Amino acid sequence: MKSFCMRGVGMALAAALLSGCAAAVVGGAVGTGVLLSSADRRSGDTQQADQAIETAAREVVAQTLAGRGHVNVASYYRKALITGEVGSTQDRLQVEARVRAIPGVQGVVNELAVMPESSAFQRSNDAFITSKVRGRLVGTNGVPSGALKVLTERGTTYLMGRLTATELALATDAVRQTEGVQRVVRVVDLIVEPASGALAPPVQGATPPAPATEAANGVQTHPVTQPAIVHAPAPIQVQTLPPVK
Repeated sequence: MKSFCMRGVGMALAAALLSGCAAAVVGGAVGTGVLLSSADRRSGDTQQADQAIETAAREVVAQTLAGRGHVNVASYYRKALITGEVGSTQDRLQVEARVRAIPGVQGVVNELAVMPESSAFQRSNDAFITSKVRGRLVGTNGVPSGALKVLTERGTTYLMGRLTATELALATDAVRQTEGVQRVVRVVDLIVEPASGALAPPVQGATPPAPATEAANGVQTHPVTQPAIVHAPAPIQVQTLPPVK
């Protein structure tokens, strides 16, 4: 039977343990993304809001697809990242519309592919790649690994969070050097680090810098327009980078 958000529980849990991080298990499936909650930069209210969005997303996807396709929805700072595979463009657009309509969602990045569902082996391998990425991030000086959500889909690793320009560059380099990563997508808000060292709020319209080396490797930035909301974070900055050869 086709399933929503299945990850290969045994491999994913083992991978999470190898990297020293916890993976939430919901309904027998490993939850979307891997995160060290003890160092989470989100407030308690924001964490609860993201959990509520992911729960609602599972319900609307199940209702929309009625068992078709393989879809994951991860929310971070009320921004929903949709990954997986569906059978038609119509399904892809319907899923996005339903997720976008969930109360509290402030932005959507639709990475759904119109193609046959990935195999159990592919999903287990993706979970293993995520564990290796997480381990590399934990071991990289200057990267707030606990403030990042990491997930991998068909060899593409996604980073979600709020980072300074320096943190973003360090994290990106670490991910691109991880074996098995075929593509890197950054769904982040850029935050400014004042001279005092305290983290300032996200800057409206700020775009993560693209060094010359990254530009040469085909960095792409796709701002995601969000509705006007009081105290809303900056627009999502989505950047796609190839792995280090």
